[in-house]
Amino acid sequence: MLVLDTDKETILVVDDSLDTLELIQRNLSGQGFRVFTAGDVTEAVRLLAATTIDLVITDLKMPKISGMDLVRHVKENYDDVEVMMITGYATIEGAVEAVKTGAEEYLAKPFTDEELFAAVGRALEKLHTRRALRPPSGSTAVARGLIGESPAIQKVFTSIAKAAATTATVLISGESGTGKELVARAIHYGSPQPSAPFVPVNCGGIPEALLESELFGHVKGAFTGALDTKAGFFQTANGGTIFLDEISETSPTMQVKLLRVLQEKEVCMIGSSQAKKIDVRIVSSTNKDLQGLVKKGTFREDLYYRLNVLTINVPPLRERENDVLLLVEYFTKRFAREFSKAAPQFSDEVLQALRNYSWPGNVRELENLVQRLIVMSESDRITVPDLPAHMRFSVAADQGLQRTLAEVEAEHIRNVLTSVDGNKSRAAEILGIDRKTLREKMKAYAMGST
Repeated sequence: MLVLDTDKETILVVDDSLDTLELIQRNLSGQGFRVFTAGDVTEAVRLLAATTIDLVITDLKMPKISGMDLVRHVKENYDDVEVMMITGYATIEGAVEAVKTGAEEYLAKPFTDEELFAAVGRALEKLHTRRALRPPSGSTAVARGLIGESPAIQKVFTSIAKAAATTATVLISGESGTGKELVARAIHYGSPQPSAPFVPVNCGGIPEALLESELFGHVKGAFTGALDTKAGFFQTANGGTIFLDEISETSPTMQVKLLRVLQEKEVCMIGSSQAKKIDVRIVSSTNKDLQGLVKKGTFREDLYYRLNVLTINVPPLRERENDVLLLVEYFTKRFAREFSKAAPQFSDEVLQALRNYSWPGNVRELENLVQRLIVMSESDRITVPDLPAHMRFSVAADQGLQRTLAEVEAEHIRNVLTSVDGNKSRAAEILGIDRKTLREKMKAYAMGST
């Protein structure tokens, strides 16, 4: 059975079937969630007003007031609550309407425990992503989770604002981990219709054999295993934005089909002979040189020019040196809050090391590092020995020939003291000096009394 990792989010389940309520409550409570139940929309509205809810799971068809009305109520009154629709009357039109109204997930009855857990996990992941996109309190150098004051990122902020004011197709380029999806989300949520669907698609993460079905949908019986008619990502994103991440990974055949969507503004489900008009803004991204791929003949030139109406290049973190410490502060507060720990202090040496590091994995690498430091730290201070070995070596390589002997000595004494939890006798023994000499050096280097 799939087990979810939760921070005990609170879920409200709404269904007029007592058996369904009991089943979902038992399964989700077993996964560590706090679960409330309501037998109708009126009771659900009362609970929403009285309790902080993270996710609402609602049936579609209920007496008097429908689940769709509840979805509308949540989206109009609560900007920090996700909604998931469940129904025994699944249709493409119903799924599209539910998503457009504000439901993040649409699950057809009957469903397995694994399907329920997976849908809940996806909905809560979207909630966590949206919360992460919020500006830290008091910060003005933020655009939908993109944090920084460097000229390079400020240029991106300006481009986002211009792109958000239009419906033009946007191509976002940049190395892996720079935050291309954050840029795409910022464009969408900064547009005149931020409540419309935003549908991200990892083109490189879906097998080629499945990508067409996932993008355009299929009708029942279209191929072996097509037991039901299923809407594709383009239909789900109708009226909003579809984000085609790593567009360079698509095959020549898929590129032809995407070109048709851009030209005709319509999609044809697998197994259907009738195309349907769509109103979708396309934002795509790449970590490769698309122009170079065009010259090599591996990416269609006509599709490239269709995608490349507006271009935003997200700079690597190594070109945003002044932003590193802002990001460290943001991620430290975020993960300390998430793991219910006090935010540790970073030593000056660690902060300098982080500024000097080249960050080949960009912001994602920095985020993962801070998360690991918060989780693994057993003290209220992060020092050089807490850093990964390759960063510690980087510190020595970057700083060793640029500092005075006194600076090197002072750092070594600090690191030794840290490694023995401030025990001066043990530190003096390791350093090969007596306690009096150690005290004098600590006084000379303004280390205080450890």
